[in-house]
Amino acid sequence: MSTPEEIAGVSDVDCTGQRALVTGSTSGIGRAAALALGRLGADVVVHGRDEAAGGAVVDELARLGADAEFLRADFADPDAVRELAAAVRGATDGLDLLVNNAGAVFREERLTDAGVEYTFQVNHLSPYLLTAALLDHLRPGAQVVTTASAAHRGASLDLESATAPDPATGFRAYGHSKLANVLFASELADRLESAGRDVVSNSVHPGAIPGSGFSRFLPGPLPWLARRLEALPGVTTVADGAAELLFAGVSPRTADVSGRYFADRRPKQPSAAARDPEAARRLWTESADLLGIDAPLSAGDDRAADRSAAADRR
Repeated sequence: MSTPEEIAGVSDVDCTGQRALVTGSTSGIGRAAALALGRLGADVVVHGRDEAAGGAVVDELARLGADAEFLRADFADPDAVRELAAAVRGATDGLDLLVNNAGAVFREERLTDAGVEYTFQVNHLSPYLLTAALLDHLRPGAQVVTTASAAHRGASLDLESATAPDPATGFRAYGHSKLANVLFASELADRLESAGRDVVSNSVHPGAIPGSGFSRFLPGPLPWLARRLEALPGVTTVADGAAELLFAGVSPRTADVSGRYFADRRPKQPSAAARDPEAARRLWTESADLLGIDAPLSAGDDRAADRSAAADRR
């Protein structure tokens, strides 16, 4: 069976001396990507909620010769995300790769203790907050990779639903959060460029992966069906999904590419809603409002508004 780095075509990339933070790396594609980075020579900060699972990944990385540690944080809790960022800053002297991979899909919509729809908080607001808190900790040439999904297609930005969810379906909330991931990654890329930062930002669709662990959130008999699908040839594997993260994060082919959405290790055009510059700007500023922070890289607001006006003229 091919490894993620072989699938991504980065087996010969030397990541020695580089430091990566992979959120959601105690299982699924995050774990596979973290271990692949260790095999490439990177040191890895492992994140998740399960300390035993995190310790097991750290042990595997140590056997590969990587410097690794586990940091726990629940992405439903903004304070825990702030503490995670502080711990990363204390444990490292900088990051070369930030993989915003943690996420989930929930059967029903509900609110966090902060009054935000659960899926939107975990899948978008917490990666946004973590990235904002670590922006000045990213080294020159760093990559920010955000795990999105083809589930963003068909969704439209509805920020009112972030605090007043529709109880009809949790899967609608998942698609909405994945649209936010694509918009966030592209807006971050634009604002980094405007600020003159040598950091790139891209989003990826890792594929529909039965073995990723997401099947446990599915309703009715679908978890059982997903487990059956894992055994079928041609089904996207965890290694395939991890390869998408590696391709965007360490491939020389993407080192100078920013603001793109990747699928099948190629840039793809996301939905029209995901290419709306006004929606991206609004998401950026209103996400900061929901978190009670100043919008990061706010100097990009004027340029973002110029892009929106240009789009309106087209």
